[in-house]
Amino acid sequence: MTACAIETAAGHEDDHAEHEHEHTEHGGDAGPEAPTAGCVIAAAGAYAARLTRPRDAASGDAWFPERWTLDGPEPYAVPLPGNQPEEAGSDVHPMGDGRVLIRRPVDGRHAFSLLYPTGPGTGEVPLGALECGELRLLPPAPGGDRAYALAPGATTTALWLVAGGAFGPELIAELPGRCSGGAWLDRAGRMIALDRELDGRTKAVAVDIERGGEVSPLLQIAEDSTDRLLLADADSGLLLIRSDAPSPGHERLGWGVLGSTLPVRFPECLRLPDHAVTPFAVQPGQVLTPENCAVALRVDGPTGTGIGLWRPTDRQVHLLAAPEGWLTGAGVWTRDGVLRLPYATDAVPCGVAGVAAPAGTPVTVPAGDRKPPALRFTPRPVPLQQAPLRGRVAAG
Repeated sequence: MTACAIETAAGHEDDHAEHEHEHTEHGGDAGPEAPTAGCVIAAAGAYAARLTRPRDAASGDAWFPERWTLDGPEPYAVPLPGNQPEEAGSDVHPMGDGRVLIRRPVDGRHAFSLLYPTGPGTGEVPLGALECGELRLLPPAPGGDRAYALAPGATTTALWLVAGGAFGPELIAELPGRCSGGAWLDRAGRMIALDRELDGRTKAVAVDIERGGEVSPLLQIAEDSTDRLLLADADSGLLLIRSDAPSPGHERLGWGVLGSTLPVRFPECLRLPDHAVTPFAVQPGQVLTPENCAVALRVDGPTGTGIGLWRPTDRQVHLLAAPEGWLTGAGVWTRDGVLRLPYATDAVPCGVAGVAAPAGTPVTVPAGDRKPPALRFTPRPVPLQQAPLRGRVAAG
């Protein structure tokens, strides 16, 4: 795969490239792992899953899985409680057929089961267990019939197929180095990008699952830089990247195109001082036009968490207040550019708010020593049923 390079010349993407090394506060520096989302959405966007608690105070910390259906006329949730409450450290993962994979920590092992509704109860298909220390589920795979996990060790990382195999968990490969992250590069669920720490450097690599975990370089922006891949869109090839190549010691958010010889760009508008900026959804369907993909950003700062909307063609970020009860960090774009944001409140235990892109107040962050204005978020998105017809998907 084509490696990327820095774009050093000032131009359309970054009017203030000459100030790249002067900043001491860099928006977008969220660390090696993205913040945890309030729920996990399947690759096709039809289902979501989360761990939640009953709304009555008497239940205490009795966690249970909940499956959300998002592709019908209205969203609805189905509780999937087991015979006993789940541990808060369990993970849930929606499958394409509506079942929910759950990982449970049990006596030093990781036990996997598939859950599904059976009228008043919950059906369960045990899938086996793994004995290892740390283990993390990868993002839902395209197709929805398989699920994968990473188990990092001292010098290698095990890539496991934990659902969709013939006989329980199956080892795909032992990958050199410590791997994290995870972004699917194709619609077939064959190629996944991982951030691999090896010999003191972290670089995104591509892993070919069908070829036994064969690894090839993906990002090599500079020899000594840390280059992570946060999100990828298989239709357009758009890549959302975090790297310290343009400002060593401070990671910045940038974008590039898979397979392109053009350099990675680091727009100045994505640097929001005192705020961490994390992309969480990319608009699909923009074949051959990655610069037109709308990107949803989670913006965490001193006053709370909001939402940013941005396109690579933009020189500004549009800010929105998050819906009340937003399952923070979760959302999915429709092909025609409506961002769907799941939320849960006492009044609406399962809802989806929608907003078209672009919307909100554009914020351009000045470079140099000038103090930027305080970020202000425009009013919250509204439920899809109440949204204006312009630029939204009608309920049903």
